[in-house]
Amino acid sequence: MIHLEMASAKYGQALVLEEISVEIGFHEIVAIVGRNGAGKTTLLKALNGLMPLVAGRRLLGNQDITHLGVEAIAKLGVALVPDTRRIFPNLSVLENLKIGAIAHNPGHWTVSRVLEIFPRLQERLHFAGDQLSGGEQQMLSIGRALLGNPRMLLLDEPTEGLAPVIVDQLVQVFHEVHRQGTGIVLVEQNLKVPMKLAHRQYVLDHGQVAWSGTSEELHDQRQHVEGLISTGAAA
Repeated sequence: MIHLEMASAKYGQALVLEEISVEIGFHEIVAIVGRNGAGKTTLLKALNGLMPLVAGRRLLGNQDITHLGVEAIAKLGVALVPDTRRIFPNLSVLENLKIGAIAHNPGHWTVSRVLEIFPRLQERLHFAGDQLSGGEQQMLSIGRALLGNPRMLLLDEPTEGLAPVIVDQLVQVFHEVHRQGTGIVLVEQNLKVPMKLAHRQYVLDHGQVAWSGTSEELHDQRQHVEGLISTGAAA
């Protein structure tokens, strides 16, 4: 598993994560849920090394990776799909994918396999990145990350602003990614997509865990958890 143990992180002098502990198994789909500013994106960056810790530890299994940088952690199998997507706007879909394949590790995911699960990208193969719709850009960003054959895929609000039909397509893709042996950490602002996907959920508020539990527990306590998300009241 990947594990933050009593981890704290700052932007400047502002404490954004405060002694937070989360554990995510490589066989799991785990959702990180909360309002804007709750610390969700910072938590993803802390997991993959983009955000240095000022206290606590970052572990991969029994290996302490607190002081490893993002490139070293990526080589250990942790890939991030940021909310900004970060595709290359002047490169074609195929060129963007080939860049993802440069760091290719042996495994299930190849360019041809990515195009199978995202047939829309096959249709747009020679379009430039800035000629794609928002949903197509998200598919490209996810596909590029998969080409590294990661053990853990970190997704920062992958469904934000997308049409419901595209969201449904992405949910099916995430199920397939998980079936192929990749763990997923999914950041969302509400429970709609996590309820369809996740085995466990963490609700963040002010950089701390306000609630955590399994999908079964969430089903029984959904009204309470939705109240935490809407009000930001810690529990």
